[in-house]
Amino acid sequence: MSLAAPLLLLLAILRTPLFVIIALSAMLGFYSQEVDLSVISIEVYRLAEMPVLLAIPLFTFAGYLLGEGNASTRLVNLTNSLLGWVPGGLAIVAIFVCALFTAFTGASGITIVALGGLLYPALKQAGYLENFNLGLLTSSGSLGLLFAPSLPLILYGVVAQQMDLDQPVSVSDLFLAGIFPGLLMLVMLSLYAMLQPRDKSRREAFDPQVALAAVLAAKWEIPLPFLVLGGIYGGYFAVSEAAAVTAVYVLVVEVLIIREIKISALPDIMRDAMMLVGGIMIIIGVSLASTNYLIDAEVPNRMFEFIQSHIDEKLTFLILLNLFLLVLGMMLDIFSAIVIIVPIMLPIAVGYGIHPVHLGIIFLANMQLGYFTPPVGMNLFIASYRFEKPVMTLYLATIPFFVVLLIAVLIITYWPALSLALLTD
Repeated sequence: MSLAAPLLLLLAILRTPLFVIIALSAMLGFYSQEVDLSVISIEVYRLAEMPVLLAIPLFTFAGYLLGEGNASTRLVNLTNSLLGWVPGGLAIVAIFVCALFTAFTGASGITIVALGGLLYPALKQAGYLENFNLGLLTSSGSLGLLFAPSLPLILYGVVAQQMDLDQPVSVSDLFLAGIFPGLLMLVMLSLYAMLQPRDKSRREAFDPQVALAAVLAAKWEIPLPFLVLGGIYGGYFAVSEAAAVTAVYVLVVEVLIIREIKISALPDIMRDAMMLVGGIMIIIGVSLASTNYLIDAEVPNRMFEFIQSHIDEKLTFLILLNLFLLVLGMMLDIFSAIVIIVPIMLPIAVGYGIHPVHLGIIFLANMQLGYFTPPVGMNLFIASYRFEKPVMTLYLATIPFFVVLLIAVLIITYWPALSLALLTD
């Protein structure tokens, strides 16, 4: 076992698929404890016993369908007709549309690619400064990860449920917990957008007829948030059932009613969506086995004892946690970070008296900030490719947005009531 850590590190350097590294670490761990390796197969099979996991492929498929059609254009027109007249109106439109789009697709890169071509020229034509436009779209691409039906929220809930904690962690609680923190981020960015110079920007007056036309055009997209949240919290169906209803609704609307997507295109859309889902599922499967080993070997307990011997206060732990998660967000995609780090970090945080649901919101808020944190935030490179701008230009453009959202992350971290206010227990 002395060679296990160098071997895993070498495999990571050689860009070995993540699920292989996680599976191998679990196999080596169980082998060292003389546990039959069939336990790994049993853990993978447990995926079939988790009804909530059905929500991942269904919500993903619905998100891909929305991205393939013209839903993004209708949502931009809708929000612009309702908010375009206020100071910073078009920028606020971009913020809210990006957040909504990311919530349903679960991927910030898709948001930048899909909406960038629509919003970037619109912001430029409205007279906003170039750096502001680039920074806004690059940072807004990761907004929405805290809103239902965000896949990272669901995945965090699935992983947390395997930890046998005293405080239960349900996906529906995470959906509720993300509302106020997510709105805080949107409002703070909107306030910053309203303070932008208006000497070159053109602001149109509110037109009821244009607004009504936009509402009618988006009449099929408007019910979606109410369908998901209202259905779950109204007690009509569970999270997995809400995902099924959403997928069927979007499929019928896009293919049979609006007819923006041809039936012949569905196999390709399904394939692209399920390739993402398949990657997530296989990582979850092997990570369950790895988590089981970590619990059996009491790794989180030993790490907590070590950290507690050096860090006495909860506040100090949270500060270091924020720094760690910012760096983590730059280096790992959010799905990998959840399955690798949460099983280790969650018991430690609970030991400091942090609610596991609050920790999930802290985790995702920091990770979405890490997406555009220099020097290696993933969204910086996606935006550089999408807008054909040097990465260094994106570094400078995102600094003000990083500062605004960092303040929001600190508020979320040190004000737990913001995340837990809507929880009933």
